[in-house]
Amino acid sequence: MTTTVQWKGNMAFEGKTPSGHKILLDPTLNEEYQAKGPSPMEVVLVALGGCSGIDVVSIFEKMRLDVTDFKIEIEAARADEHPKVYNKIKMVYRVWGENLSEDRVKRAVDLTQEKYCSVLHMLNKTASVEYSYQINP
Repeated sequence: MTTTVQWKGNMAFEGKTPSGHKILLDPTLNEEYQAKGPSPMEVVLVALGGCSGIDVVSIFEKMRLDVTDFKIEIEAARADEHPKVYNKIKMVYRVWGENLSEDRVKRAVDLTQEKYCSVLHMLNKTASVEYSYQINP
C-alpha cells in the first residue's frame, strides 16, 4: 500500500490514499490560524471510529440485527511529553433499533475490540482503551 502527502503551504498537507481519495490535513496552531482541515491526530481518532464501526456494522448484518442508527463516541487523552501519543481512549458504542439482543450487541463490540479493528490494535500499543455500549429504543 502506498500513499502520497503533498505540502500545500503553511502547515497544510494533502494526502492521497491508495484508493484515490484526498484528505487535507492542517493543524490548528493558534486561535488566529484557521485550519483548512483536521489535524493528523484527529484523523487517527476518526480512523479508529471508522475501523471499529465497519467491523460492528458488518457483524450486526451477519447477526441480522435490526439496527436503525449507530454511532461511536470517542474521547482521548494524549501524553504530556513528546511524541504526545494517545495514552487513554474511551469509546462508547450507541446503538438504536428494534428488538436488539444485548448479548449480540455486546458480542459485536467485543469482537471489534478484541480481534478485528487493526487501528485499535495499533493504538493499544500506547493507550489504555475502555469501552462500553448503550442500546437505545
